[in-house]
Amino acid sequence: MILPIYVYGQPVLRKVAEDITPDYPNLKELIANMHETMDRSDGVGLAAPQIGLPIRVVVVNLDVLSDDMPEYKDFRRVYINAHILEDLGETVSMEEGCLSLPGIHESVRRTNKIHVRYMDENFVEHDEIVEGYLARVMQHEFDHLEGQMFIDHLSPLRKQMIKGKLNAMLKGKVQCSYKVKTVK
Repeated sequence: MILPIYVYGQPVLRKVAEDITPDYPNLKELIANMHETMDRSDGVGLAAPQIGLPIRVVVVNLDVLSDDMPEYKDFRRVYINAHILEDLGETVSMEEGCLSLPGIHESVRRTNKIHVRYMDENFVEHDEIVEGYLARVMQHEFDHLEGQMFIDHLSPLRKQMIKGKLNAMLKGKVQCSYKVKTVK
């Protein structure tokens, strides 16, 4: 089932998400719905707060990039109770967008290597060092679990330049090709 994506201004996007247990109700169905919603919205990642749930669940699909990045062929993952333990490596700028911020794309500085701990969909724990584009995607999605969005990493000047777009979102004025839930 395709779920509406919560847009900037929704309070759930600013809450710190909670860890879940293996007995979380309908978890497999939720994960399947999140994958379907992300795929239909042309996203590469989706965090549960973006569909209105303040829980630590993220889905990622990098297979869509495999023509340019063959290492991501068939790469579809679920990250449960994910936490970044340490930023490693150097800081790199790259343009980012977000399904919860339709129409906004900005250059964001992030480290190119991170140490993460998470559970997969079978609640098997993983402790990994992740690099490159996947590290960026994880940082972007895991920010949602901390009540943050990529615009929080922008300079005051860049924030001022997108203020009109953000205010329009707060008024429910959003144009995109997928189902959304706005504040108004």
